[in-house]
Amino acid sequence: MSTTITPEFVQGLPKAELHLHIEGTLEPDLKLKLAQRNHIDIGQSTIEEVQQTYQYNDLASFLAVYYPAMNVLQTEQDFYDLAFSYLQKAAANNVRHVEIFFDPQAHTSRGIQFATVINGLHRAIVDARALNVDAALIMCFLRDFTKESARQTLLEGLKYSDKIIGVGLDSDEHNNPPLKFSQQFADAAAAGLHLTSHCDIDQKDSIDHIRQALEMMDVERLDHGTNIVEDPDLVELLVKKHIGLTACPLSNSFVSPDMKGNEITQLLDKGVEVSINSDDPAYFGGYISDNYYAVADKYNLTKDQVVQLARNSFTSSWISPEKKQLYLNELEAYVQSH
Repeated sequence: MSTTITPEFVQGLPKAELHLHIEGTLEPDLKLKLAQRNHIDIGQSTIEEVQQTYQYNDLASFLAVYYPAMNVLQTEQDFYDLAFSYLQKAAANNVRHVEIFFDPQAHTSRGIQFATVINGLHRAIVDARALNVDAALIMCFLRDFTKESARQTLLEGLKYSDKIIGVGLDSDEHNNPPLKFSQQFADAAAAGLHLTSHCDIDQKDSIDHIRQALEMMDVERLDHGTNIVEDPDLVELLVKKHIGLTACPLSNSFVSPDMKGNEITQLLDKGVEVSINSDDPAYFGGYISDNYYAVADKYNLTKDQVVQLARNSFTSSWISPEKKQLYLNELEAYVQSH
């Protein structure tokens, strides 16, 4: 369907990104560069060959491609280059604030030191201030790893609590409900960290997992989570508690017949603080502005709806009230001038 929203409008729109896996920003050219630098044979030597490996139609098949690609990330400089490359793209998309997921277990499990990962990422975040991008890190637990692995990861992460603002939960949800990690989430909250959890789309027991995250684990945001429309009571809870929901239209379209645009607009209409994000943009064909435009174009969103999505990205972020207001003022000024 046609829309009055243009790609240029959404690219210039001040916005926050709250659902972005830094490992999912590993573009084919950087993957090849890092493989060469670290003398790793990845079995591909051209960008086209790398792209041909990007074949998946559900979460499990995606992860089977996603995790092996990380083998090229070996040194602190590699993690710096990965993060800074993304942050440059964020700046080009007028992302003013970003909360970046990273998966330490995906690296420590293959022999990379936790410090190598977080120091490289953090250094890029500091340097990105010169790009006018404000960034922070969310440490995710891999839900298909053990509770003990999550416990050890949290203990390691708390040594760097000045570099981490929250914890999340991602990877294969099947048979790995949120409650599996209730103790780790409680310990993280006690240490002053924010809480969010993936509740992926169209999973077995989706609603039960969403209920666990919201009612038993007190998460402050839901990642994906659009199946919540199936339970009006839980939708009301989101609105009542001002819990944000981070939707990722382009990645949704890889594992669902649509991008969950109807659910996104339903939630928006009900007053849920739903935001638009890019998830794993190197794998799903678009960064944040591409996601905004894709859902606006296909579902004929109004300018007011698109602006509300951007507004929600700031209000559901984990920054101070003063910073939120600063960015919201920027957003309103942009809208007035466009």
